[in-house]
Amino acid sequence: MSAQEAIVLSTDRMIAVKEGGIGWITFNNPARRNAISIEMRLALIEILTEFQQDAAVRVVVMKGAGDKAFVAGSDISEFKDRRATPEQAEEYRRASESLDWAFEKLEKPLIAMIQGACLGAGLGTALKADLRVSAADAQFGIPAGRLGLVYNYHSLKRVVEIIGPANAMEMIFTARRYSANEALRIGLIHEIVPHSNLEMRVHELATTIARNAPLSVRGGKLMIKEMMKDPAERNIELCDFLVKEAFASEDYREGRTAFMEKREPQFKGR
Repeated sequence: MSAQEAIVLSTDRMIAVKEGGIGWITFNNPARRNAISIEMRLALIEILTEFQQDAAVRVVVMKGAGDKAFVAGSDISEFKDRRATPEQAEEYRRASESLDWAFEKLEKPLIAMIQGACLGAGLGTALKADLRVSAADAQFGIPAGRLGLVYNYHSLKRVVEIIGPANAMEMIFTARRYSANEALRIGLIHEIVPHSNLEMRVHELATTIARNAPLSVRGGKLMIKEMMKDPAERNIELCDFLVKEAFASEDYREGRTAFMEKREPQFKGR
């Protein structure tokens, strides 16, 4: 079994561990169903940055502590102290934008392991992931209509990109909770497994990805992200570079050799 390496953070409400090529992120606020506070957002920026910079981390997994929630939204209990004035609201907005940018800069596959409540900011966080695997008992929703809030442009844009405008409007208009089966039907998640098998399935998926050639995985993620942009904004030069980078890599030679020798390749990410 590979050794674990924990990242020291300024808060115990976030946990980050590296193990076997996988970076594990745990939202550790089970008393509030892992609701995200400002301090958790700031710690998450630190974690994502660390995982992006560490070549040994090849895939990242997000999960919630306990069995009640992935993340049940923002920590509303701090709103009266942290979002009461325009100045505080602006500070909160800047922290959220910095977190969005940290997710955007992560070039490694990101998996959301979802159980229990995945609501509001929790759903927004899950939608940052490239793959979303859900337990059968999970619930999803955007309760902004019950809180008097309007979600920001980038958060709603991601919802629309994934489930389409009609499904996004229904979710926002009704503020109701969706079952895992409904979430699968509209494309919000891509896989449902029994609650008891969730961690095993996600570990299996993450391990499979971690064993593949890092440049191939990174190149595929970045290429697909470019395809999702408006045509005028696509960086075709980047896409061409990713192809050439992989073709010239040691890993490409190792992959060819391993295939001919009928053995598992040992990729190094270069």
